[in-house]
Order: sequence, then structure tokens, then C-alpha cells
Amino acid sequence: MQALRRFSMKRIAIIAAVLVAALILGRFVVWPRLSPAGSGADGALVLYGNVDIRQVELAFRVSGRLDAVNFEEGDTVLAGDVIAVLDTAPLRDGVAQAEAEASVRRAELARLEAGSRSQEIDRARARVEELDANVLIAQQTFDRQSKLRDSGYVSQQAYDTALAALDAARKRLVAGKKDLALVQLGPRAEEIAGGAAGVEAAEAAVAQAQLRLGDTNLIAPSDGVLLARVREPGSIVAAGVPVATLALTSPVWVRAYVDETDLGLVVPGKTAEVFTDSAPGKPYQGQVGFVSPIAEFTPRTVQTPDLRTDLVYQVRITIDAPDSGLRQGMPVTVKLSRPPVAD
Repeated sequence: MQALRRFSMKRIAIIAAVLVAALILGRFVVWPRLSPAGSGADGALVLYGNVDIRQVELAFRVSGRLDAVNFEEGDTVLAGDVIAVLDTAPLRDGVAQAEAEASVRRAELARLEAGSRSQEIDRARARVEELDANVLIAQQTFDRQSKLRDSGYVSQQAYDTALAALDAARKRLVAGKKDLALVQLGPRAEEIAGGAAGVEAAEAAVAQAQLRLGDTNLIAPSDGVLLARVREPGSIVAAGVPVATLALTSPVWVRAYVDETDLGLVVPGKTAEVFTDSAPGKPYQGQVGFVSPIAEFTPRTVQTPDLRTDLVYQVRITIDAPDSGLRQGMPVTVKLSRPPVAD
């Protein structure tokens, strides 16, 4: 009896082991082969994927001393929030210097555009009158010397001196008249254009200095959760060095993969249901937003073992109303309804 009982127990253990092996074989070998992308009980196309990991490394565009970090790790951040601030004193001085230089350039341009003052014109005209009188005196002196030379009362040297003085007086008069004309005309068009260009360059420097001052505020580009504070107040940070890491919470995308045989069932705009392992009875509604035109090898993290080397196409599903139940990197199951089969 004991031998028969032991034999019966062994038969039961063997049968149980065979059943377990059959279940495992069906789950991991037979079922995946029958459904390359997966098929639900209702005939829906089943895809496997993950919630996209979307993070931003936030950094300043200018260097300086970190003055404050306004959020702690794990805090919710809204788009437009100031996450961190640099010391603004050096950059405020830069703005003041650029604005002063721009004021100087504008004043120079205004002087050029206004032209010569009336006092400058009057002075140039009086100078011409003075030079004209000098020419008259030099002419009279030369005439006298010329007559006396003809009579033999003065030397040739005195005559030559009077002639040279008359010639010099006439040349100074010509130069004075040209100076008067230039003063009356005012600055040249090229000088005014150069002054205008100087004003534009100075104003651009002001805008750049103001932009650099504004860059001392590190602004959140989107809603998210602060994952890490990489730098603390008091640190000297260089431009482009990450100060904080932000995980974006909107929009939420699911990245899945579809086999080539089911590619025709996945089109942009098609509605989808997304299931998580933590809440399988609470599907998220979404729609297909993108289907990659390029095939790739299936990522090992989202497909069954025998299909990991198959070529598939990436699919992006946009979730309509995400909540905290969907976290970045989370594995999910996507169901897409199949079209009815015609009779």
C-alpha cells in the first residue's frame, strides 16, 4: 500500500510539473508567436511600449554667481516659473555702460544732422572779410612798390617781397572762402550715415546687455517636476553648465512598436487605450500621433524574447488626459481596435 501511495504521489507531481511547463510554454512561446504585436481577447491590436522619458537640463546662457534656487527636488514647476537666479550686479553695470555709450552716439548724430551753427557761419564769414581786407592792403603795397621800382627808388628785393605778400594774401582769401562754403554746407552725407551706424551699433549693444541681464533668470520652459538641483547658491557657474534637471509632464507620449504585418492598422489620429500594470482596470485614452517611416530592431525592453530581433516601426501615442499615474519610463500596454472583418 505504501509503495502504491508513493507511486501515486509521484504521478501527481509529474502531471503537475507537465501542466506548469505547458502553461509557461504557452505564455512565452506559443502565445507570442500567434500574436506578433499582440492580440486582445476582443481582437484588438496590442502593442507594448513605455512612457517617454522627457527631461530638460536647465542652464544659464551667461556665467556668474548663483544667487538663489527657488525650488526643491520633487517640487512641481509651471512654465514660466523662475527656477534659479544669478547675481545681477555685474550685468546691471554693463547695461548702464552700454546705455551711456548709446547716449554719446545719439548726441554726435544729432550734432551732425543739425549742421553748422549760425555763430560758426558768422565767424567764417568774418574771417573771409578780414582776408579780403588783407588782400586789399597787400595790393596797395604792391602797387606802390611797383611804381617806385620803375622810378628806381626801391630795390628789386622790396618789389619781390610785396609781390609775394600779395600772392599769399590772395591764397589765404581763397582758402577762407572755401572754409565758409564748407561751414554753410554742414557735415557730409557720409559723416551723417556713419553717425547713424554708430547709434545703431550702440543701441544693439544696449539690447545685448539687457538680454544678458534677463538671462540671469533661469525660466522653466514647460510644466514639470524638478528632478535634481545640480548647483547650490553661492556656486560660480559657467554658461551652459546644468543647474537643474526638469522632468516634463506635458504632453505625455507613449512610445510603442508595431510589426510590419500590422502597420496598416496603425495610422495617425487612430484612437488608442493605454494600460499600466499598476492600474490595469483604468485605461488612458489617447491617439496615434506619429508612425516612423523607418524600420528598426525591436528594443529588448518592450517585446517578447522571440521577436526582439525583428524589424518593427516606432509608434507615438499622445495621451489625452494624463495624470500622476503615468510616470516616465513606465512600461505600458497599448490597445488599438481592429476594423471589422467583412463577411
